[in-house]
Amino acid sequence: MDALDRVVKPKTKRAKRFLEKREPKLSENIKNAMLIKGGNANSTITQVLRDVYALKKPYGILYKKKNITRPFEDQTSLEFFSKKSDCSLFMFGSHNKKRPNNLVIGRMYDYHVLDMIELGIENFVSLKDIKNSKCPEGTKPMLIFAGDDFDVTEDYRRLKSLLIDFFRGPTVSNIRLAGLEYVLHFTALNGKIYFRSYKLLLKKSGCRTPRIELEEMGPSLDLVLRRTHLASDDLYKLSMKMPKALKPKKKKNISHDTFGTTYGRIHMQKQDLSKLQTRKMKGLKKRPAERKAEDEENKSKRIKKN
Repeated sequence: MDALDRVVKPKTKRAKRFLEKREPKLSENIKNAMLIKGGNANSTITQVLRDVYALKKPYGILYKKKNITRPFEDQTSLEFFSKKSDCSLFMFGSHNKKRPNNLVIGRMYDYHVLDMIELGIENFVSLKDIKNSKCPEGTKPMLIFAGDDFDVTEDYRRLKSLLIDFFRGPTVSNIRLAGLEYVLHFTALNGKIYFRSYKLLLKKSGCRTPRIELEEMGPSLDLVLRRTHLASDDLYKLSMKMPKALKPKKKKNISHDTFGTTYGRIHMQKQDLSKLQTRKMKGLKKRPAERKAEDEENKSKRIKKN
């Protein structure tokens, strides 16, 4: 049995609090990412990992030492680091003759690799090469995906889900307009993925809604898809399962349309419209002759019934 898999009983209150933080919860903590260098990482890969770490702060851990591992052949070291640092996302960078400037991005489920995708870097512009103002640490980005491949191809669909998981940041209930500070834009075109980062500038427009301008902030990456290791449909469905306690309880006679409008159905007893009190008008009053005719009809009906 692995040392990390043993049942650990806390001896101090501090250790007890630490273990309670790592226990399964109904609402999980914010997903952290670990950024790992391979045994033969070059300066480009090192700088890419630093820039991604700058975007992920404070929800990331950057390992500065080189780690000799191959994720597609042996995943035990990644699972070890994931359990040690409590990270469910990872990015691994390496460089060799067969696969130069290689990035592997993936995620974990129950401290085991769920799926990972290998990307090759063809062009890279660093954060420090673009001399513009940067966003503060911990800013939640807006994510934009352009290209039909993200909706049509299975590999690109999983890559889109993985990138959303990696860069989405904390879940928030309310959004402030001034808090929308930068955009991450992913474009799939001609077998390549273009990753761009822009800072959002709110300018005066003369009305309530400000005029928006985009200023490139960096980093900038041109990526190409290489190998993939995707989870089976059953495992993927299991990882997306929602606890029963978080599922909204169904309310009877309430429905919603595609735009989120709520409709309610009310059940009422059958109404006798003849007893309905309407507005009295002289023009609607019955004449004496009409009243006599009605009374005679009612009498004849009663006689027939008897």
